[in-house]
Amino acid sequence: MKAQCQSLDRISNLPQDTIEKILTHMPIRDALRTSILSKKWRYCWTRMPKLVFDDMFTGSSIFENDVIQDYNFEDKIIKAIFQVLLLHKGPISEFCLCIEDTEIVNEIDMIILHLSWNKNIKKFIFECVIGYKLPCSFFSLQELEHLDLRCCKFELPHMFNGFSKLKILKFFEVETTTEMLQRFLSNCPLLEEFTLIRDFVGGHKCTFVELFKCLPSIQVLIISKFYVKLFAAGGMPWKLPTSLIHLRRLVLDVCFLIQDEISSTLCLINNSPNLEKIQINMNYDGEKTFTNLFDIQEDYSGLNLDHLKELEITSFHNLATEMEFLKLIMAKSPLLKKARIELSILVTVGEENKMLRDLLFLPFPRASPAAKFSIERPKY
Repeated sequence: MKAQCQSLDRISNLPQDTIEKILTHMPIRDALRTSILSKKWRYCWTRMPKLVFDDMFTGSSIFENDVIQDYNFEDKIIKAIFQVLLLHKGPISEFCLCIEDTEIVNEIDMIILHLSWNKNIKKFIFECVIGYKLPCSFFSLQELEHLDLRCCKFELPHMFNGFSKLKILKFFEVETTTEMLQRFLSNCPLLEEFTLIRDFVGGHKCTFVELFKCLPSIQVLIISKFYVKLFAAGGMPWKLPTSLIHLRRLVLDVCFLIQDEISSTLCLINNSPNLEKIQINMNYDGEKTFTNLFDIQEDYSGLNLDHLKELEITSFHNLATEMEFLKLIMAKSPLLKKARIELSILVTVGEENKMLRDLLFLPFPRASPAAKFSIERPKY
């Protein structure tokens, strides 16, 4: 019987590299439990290169005897994280931490300090309570290639040398100043993807021209409404000092009732000769300075989108400026394969029918007659 059980124990006899591959695809809460499978598995999790402490960890049955209202709940989570870090033996290439408690700032500082001693972290995802300030030790993570910060703030240390290997940067509700932002970006020479969503920025005004000086290698640019409004203030020159020749995907929130935002968007597109995908969300918060795109149509007659393959517009209100923008893009995109328009919930059925007639039956120049064109209503 013993021999039969041993022959069926395939888990214990798995090769070490196979065990490690299995662990990398498991949530950390489950990976920790594998230590009871056999002696061979007991400490395998301590060499996991990816540590993710997110909602799946904090909501796991590891803490099933606690309740959210328990004042010790967050303390137990922090102690568990410290225990994992202290027992961990191998290099850490990816680290994710999502913490909501405002009372454990010092403990978070200690976690980041501990990580700063690890010279192998390439991906760092951090979500904290709004107002948490990143410690100076964070800027010692010199091997970072992917950085995702949410709901925190930072000031750069005087001796900040940048992140020379960083390729992907995402800021969600990150508080800083335009001076700090420009200095940060200027010291990330390999940055390929940059996202700014609902951030708060103080300091002097910053234009798109100043921003793009810091992004020579950018391939994907995603900017929400606050930053579009900030960077577009005062307009933008038709020709930038340096074209964004690497930019492939552009995602913007734009108010098509504000002339600076319209002209800056078109100038940005004009200076991105290799764009393959444009995603525009029509946003109408803020001051309205209506302009008719017909008045400046000649300024964009030289627009070339020879590589554009996909256009997506959401929250489309069927305004004259929106319609002319859509027609302009379609007239200048010979390789366009797909154009998708999602209507605003404010658009009536009658307005939708009129829009369909204008776009599908009235003639207007289309550089790519084979492009698939769709108009949809929001799904929510």
